[in-house]
Amino acid sequence: MGRYGKMGPPGFKGLKGDMGDSGPKGPNGEPGVPCECAPLRKIIGEIDIQVAQLTNELKFIKNALPSPAAVAGIKETDSKVYLLVKEEKRYREAELFCQGRGGHLAMPKDAASNRAIAGYITDAGLSRTYIGMNDLEREGHFVYVERSPMTTFSRWREGEPNNAYDDEDCVEMVSSGEWVDVACHLTMYFVCEFDKDTV
Repeated sequence: MGRYGKMGPPGFKGLKGDMGDSGPKGPNGEPGVPCECAPLRKIIGEIDIQVAQLTNELKFIKNALPSPAAVAGIKETDSKVYLLVKEEKRYREAELFCQGRGGHLAMPKDAASNRAIAGYITDAGLSRTYIGMNDLEREGHFVYVERSPMTTFSRWREGEPNNAYDDEDCVEMVSSGEWVDVACHLTMYFVCEFDKDTV
């Protein structure tokens, strides 16, 4: 008999064997921490509401504006939502833009809304925007863009409105919150307002 030859290659993997018997039961674990579930449920509920509100706002912005770059965020009061639109338009085009999305050019009818809009303009680094007032129908008789009279509140800058060059029938707000009458053919950024119930 000759010498043993070289070892051959390993064979194929064999079939898996039968599962063995279960091992002994382990020791009991430590008791869990008592659940303080009520506060957690309240927090989760509040987060759900905030997520729903943010989702609605995002949907509103997407529907309201042609591009996200055109909006400088959202400003809210108890009853209104304001959008500052960073696209330069003439007064009538700006109002049509706001109307087409379910609103109007912003109409500050009290000190709180005037402050909110002025703060919005300042925060965006702007010096002026169109707002929703004019005396297009009757010179010197300013009304809000939805034609309601301006009887309870005003913030005209000293010496305004002055109808310079007999050609200033529209209104801008400057960052201080004061109003100035301007020509309607000028192009500038503008603020739209929407009733919160319709957003």
